[in-house]
Amino acid sequence: MQGRDAGELVDQIDAMIEMNGITHERDGLNLNPATNVMNPRAEEILGSGIGSRPSLGHPGEKYEMGLTWLEDIEVTAQALAAETFRADFAEIRVGSGAMANLYVFMACAQAGDAVIVPPASIGGHVTHHQAGAAGLYGLDIHEAPIDVENHTVDVDGVADLARRVQPKVITIGTSLNLFPHPIEALREIADEVGATLMFDAAHLSGPIAGGSWPDPLARGAHVMTMSTYKSLGGPPSGLLVTNDATIAERVDAIAYPGLTANFDVASSASLAIALLDWRDFGSTYAKRMHDTAAALAHELIELGVPVHRTERGVTESHAFAIDASALEGNTAGGHELALRLEACGLLASAIGLPKDIGTANASGLRIGTNELVRWGYQKRHMAALASLIAEGITSENPKLVMSRVATFRRGHRDVHLVHDHRPRDRYHDHRVAGSRSAGRRRR
Repeated sequence: MQGRDAGELVDQIDAMIEMNGITHERDGLNLNPATNVMNPRAEEILGSGIGSRPSLGHPGEKYEMGLTWLEDIEVTAQALAAETFRADFAEIRVGSGAMANLYVFMACAQAGDAVIVPPASIGGHVTHHQAGAAGLYGLDIHEAPIDVENHTVDVDGVADLARRVQPKVITIGTSLNLFPHPIEALREIADEVGATLMFDAAHLSGPIAGGSWPDPLARGAHVMTMSTYKSLGGPPSGLLVTNDATIAERVDAIAYPGLTANFDVASSASLAIALLDWRDFGSTYAKRMHDTAAALAHELIELGVPVHRTERGVTESHAFAIDASALEGNTAGGHELALRLEACGLLASAIGLPKDIGTANASGLRIGTNELVRWGYQKRHMAALASLIAEGITSENPKLVMSRVATFRRGHRDVHLVHDHRPRDRYHDHRVAGSRSAGRRRR
């Protein structure tokens, strides 16, 4: 970049931003459960300028002056997070879900201690594994045996493994959660061996907040971590909640004066707006995510698409998977299929399935409905969407499918199930999508 004109580079960056918006918000449909669209007001707050201000110290004890209002934002966001997830303590000074996991590992274990984690074959996340936070912190990682029919860990196998390796932390919660995990049974195992049970709600934070997924803390998890930008639809950050005062105290010390110190208060304010949406619209949003996922999976099965299923069914969450390896001519699995669908304007991602045990494959294609619902899609739209997906899987003309996807995308430009927090004189060109929710006109 040396020697290039600054104005030229700025124009290039602006063009990249514009093209990203066209891809995600005008012509394409995001079926990836790891992403979402934000409340427009929450999104605008990220650029408000308050994120550049220092935030070192606890509210009421900041080192720099003039931070009274930012302290109030911090306290408000923390209280809303605790309320939303029915927890006694919430830690909002976390840069990502991965960092939230690291905070728990640091608070509850030391380098060299054993941990038991879900394997990639049921969607276990890299942060629990050698290449992620657990491995970088130096933990001794043991993959749990799995229960294929319930797409989770095998309780008896975890119990045997725990008695043998004496873990300090047992983790549960994955990147593809199809059925509720055996939290109560895992808590019994954790208590027996003196371990902390951590629930990773990176993908389930929205359904948990909205009440369509069983509450892990109420069922026995010691602590719950999450990303805030996936099903929760908040800013790109992390969150940690717990009812355990000792864990909360240790995490607080890691956040300050440990690893976080100064943090982005704009993200905290943005999170507060997102959590208010969940307080007032969460149950509707969570139910629609669940209903549309079930409907879309059913329609795909009717069209002959090999949706991953067990004897228990396809899914009880907002996400499910297509078994890409069962498609004729597909030899590379989920990522090959994701690339094929991307060319059609349908955005998804690969995921491991139980058949991948012992291999490096990710034979599944993960589908989620969290962003679809935010754009106003409901059950009645899923037959048409399933037809587009099925056509995209087999079509030799992806540009034709892309044009049909763009047509299907029209009429869904407004964000639903969010509060309208914007002054009317500044945002007079935005439309309200529903009697109690605001929408935004996108590109």
